[in-house]
Order: sequence, then structure tokens, then C-alpha cells
Amino acid sequence: MKIKITLSISLLFIALTVYSKDYNASFFGIESNGTTLNTTSIQKAIDYIHENGGGRLVFYVGRFVTGSIYLKSNVTIHLEEGAVLIGSLNPFDYDRNSHWTALIFAIDQENVGITGKGVIDGRGYQVAQNILSMIHKGIIKDDKLTNDRPNEGLRPQNIYFKGCKNVTIQGIMIKNPASWNQQYDQCKNLLVENITVDSKNYWNNDGIDIVDCDSVIVRNSYFDASDDAICLKSHSADFLCQNVKITHNTIRSSANGIKFGTFSRGGFKNIEIISNTVFDTYRSAITFAAVDGGIVENVRVDSLKSLNTGNPIFLRIGERKPGKKGSMKNISISNVYAEVPATKADAGYPYEGPVEDLPRNVSPASIVGMPDVAIENIVLKNVEIHYPGGANPNYAKLGLDELGKVPELPAKYPEFSMFKELPAWGFYIRHAKGIVFENVTLICGKEDYRTAVVLDDVHGVSFNGLKVEEPEKKKKPVFSHNSTDVKFK
Repeated sequence: MKIKITLSISLLFIALTVYSKDYNASFFGIESNGTTLNTTSIQKAIDYIHENGGGRLVFYVGRFVTGSIYLKSNVTIHLEEGAVLIGSLNPFDYDRNSHWTALIFAIDQENVGITGKGVIDGRGYQVAQNILSMIHKGIIKDDKLTNDRPNEGLRPQNIYFKGCKNVTIQGIMIKNPASWNQQYDQCKNLLVENITVDSKNYWNNDGIDIVDCDSVIVRNSYFDASDDAICLKSHSADFLCQNVKITHNTIRSSANGIKFGTFSRGGFKNIEIISNTVFDTYRSAITFAAVDGGIVENVRVDSLKSLNTGNPIFLRIGERKPGKKGSMKNISISNVYAEVPATKADAGYPYEGPVEDLPRNVSPASIVGMPDVAIENIVLKNVEIHYPGGANPNYAKLGLDELGKVPELPAKYPEFSMFKELPAWGFYIRHAKGIVFENVTLICGKEDYRTAVVLDDVHGVSFNGLKVEEPEKKKKPVFSHNSTDVKFK
């Protein structure tokens, strides 16, 4: 079986249009002393440049404190090396727009960007603590406060752009948000390249969130996040997150490396994930989910290296609201090398993955649909995964004659460990059809009581060159239950 995936990423722009005029931030009375609140001065500068044909607002060496500012069409914020744009510690210096709070907004603008070798520092931990203090005093209301963690919509992101066209984020470091780091919502023609993301300052610190956007490139960047590092979402049933290329990035996360689908109302189409490295990551290197009624179609993963990552691959269809079933088909995953540790991959992170998922045995890579909606047409080619083995059968052992006891959990948040114990150590595939394994190697370091590959309600499976290496050779490498048209070549 062959899957042909054609992407139509029509990013016709090379970079943000180069405007002839630069404006020094100091011309507008913007102070670099690290204490003066510059919100009004920076906004006046942006407005002036916008009204006079566009250009770059250039910040030179210094620390520039600000609350919420709004980028306007044809304006770029350029941070020279040594320039740091710093978020105010006062929660009331931030605006709320479209449910979100942010340091830098851009709403329905064109030809905007943030470039240079400087830094955006949200000082999010301190801001979040100040918000929490005001919640306890009754000054700020938060009906969703849980475990002294203010709602993510009350905590400022560093960047929130919505409905924008021709966006360039280039070269900068973006760090220490109080919520998600940077969110691009319903934008078109978005280029993110050569940035450094340090996003492990507080809870929900995603590295980048791309929401219902069309024509996106994320490349040559470094992400270190306490939540999902590169995360695609679909908040609206009227939009798709589509024509996205994620390439040549290095990724570390206390959650997932590259993930989409926990918000999947419209869905995801034409996605390329090429030449990325994921390491020291608690959850999955790649997670694709369709759990809110949306689609996942035409996805190509090629040249993925996953080191010290808790799970390499997790594909899931769910139904978080009754009647809202998603769909998933036409996914190609090739040239993958993965090493899964026996220990907690994100140990030492400021905000580690949840210990409530433990104790449990190491989970296999999984492809799990629903009884009435199968995952379709998945090709895995040139894949090598190293597992530690040595599973403990006392952790709620589930035998091959008890596959019906694996819960369906259609409404549960989709994560690789959601089913707890599974009877496979390499791959667990359930409710799927049209699956191709070509030159897949699974290596188990220590003897494991489980089987390498388990199929349950899978129809149309081809194993071509499957190699299973484990110390104990007595078990068959593949166990098939309630499945048809299973072929070995």
C-alpha cells in the first residue's frame, strides 16, 4: 500500500517586506533602564510608524519594561542583540482580548513581525504569583482556580496574534511566559525561524501554539517547554490548521514534543514534520489526536530522532463530547530513530510530567481509533525503536486473553498513558485499517512479559521486513485478535 500525500504550502513571501525606514526606540522617549513602564511610549511609536507608511521600531541595548502593546500593519519590532523587552509585574498592565491576555498583541493586521537577536522576557512566574495574590484578596476573580494555579486565560502570554496575514517571527529569544508562550490564531502566511524558546517558567508553558492557521513554516528553532513544545490546535469548527511545515527543529518538553489535536474542532490537513529532534521529553515525540469532531488528514513525518522520550508515537481518535467523533487517515511516518528510557525522561524539570501516571510500565507506541471510527491508511517505514523492557507484571497485568478489558475511554484527554497497562511493549494497534509496517525494527533491552506488537480489531495489515529483537525468543512477535487480512512478507 502506498499513500500519496500532496501538500500545497503556498508561502510566497520570503520574509517580511523590508521597509526603508528604521526608528530608534529612544526617539519616542522609550526608556531602557529596566524600571520605567514604557507601555504608552511604545504604543505611540507603533502607531506613528503605522500611520507613516510602516517600518521597524528598533530597540538597542537595554531593558525595556512594558505592559500590553498592539502591533499594527506594516510595523516590525526589531530587537538588537542586548535588547530585552520585559513584561510588567503588575497584572493590571495587561489587556484581555479574545479570552487571552498577552504582552504583545496583533489583531487583524498585515505585514507584522518581531525580529532580531534580542529577548522577550515575560517574567511569568512573578506575574502569575501576583495574579494569585490578587485572586486570594478578591481583587481578581477566577472561578476556575485549581491548586493555586490561576486560569491560563488570566495569565499573559508573551505573544498573541489573531487574524493576521504575513507574519514573521525571526531570530529572537522568547522566554518566561505566565501562560502559553506564543499563540498564532487564524493567521495566514506565518514564518517562524531561528528562534530560541525557553518556556519552562510556569504551568501551561507551551513553546508555540498554532491555531487554525493556513500556510505556516516553523524551522531551524530550539524549543524547551514545560508543556507541549510545538502544538497545533483547532479551536473553531469553521477553520482548519492546514499547510504547515515543521522542519529542522530541536525540541525538549516536559509534555509532548510535536502535538496536535487536543483542540480539534475543525481539524488538521496537509502537515509536514521533517528532520526534527526530540529529547528529554516526558510524553510523546509526536502525538496526533482527533477527539473533538475534526479531521486529521494528509500528514507526513520524515526523519525524526527521539532520544530519552517517554513514548515515540501516539495516534488517537476520541469523542470528548457525545456525537463529536473525529477522523484520521493518510499518515506517513518514515525514517524514525527512537530511544525510550525506563526512567522518567523529564526528571529535574521545574514542572515535571504528572506523577499520577506512575507507577506503570513503559507504554508502547499506539494507534488507537474507536469501535465505529477506525484510523485509516497509516504507513510506518524505516522505523527503529529501542525499548528498555523488563516490565513488571504486578502492575495490573493484562493478558492477551483479556484485550476486551482495555477501556475505550472516548471522552478522556488523549495522552499515550491514558489506558494505563497495555499488553504490548512495542506497538499497540486497535480499531484501525490499512496499516503498513515496512522495515520496522523493535528492540527490547530486557526480557518483557508482554508481546512486541498487539493487533485488536485491525483489518488490512501488512508487515514487510518486521524485525523484533528481545532477549527471550519464545513469543511470537505479533498477536492478532479480532483482526483480518494480516500479511507478513
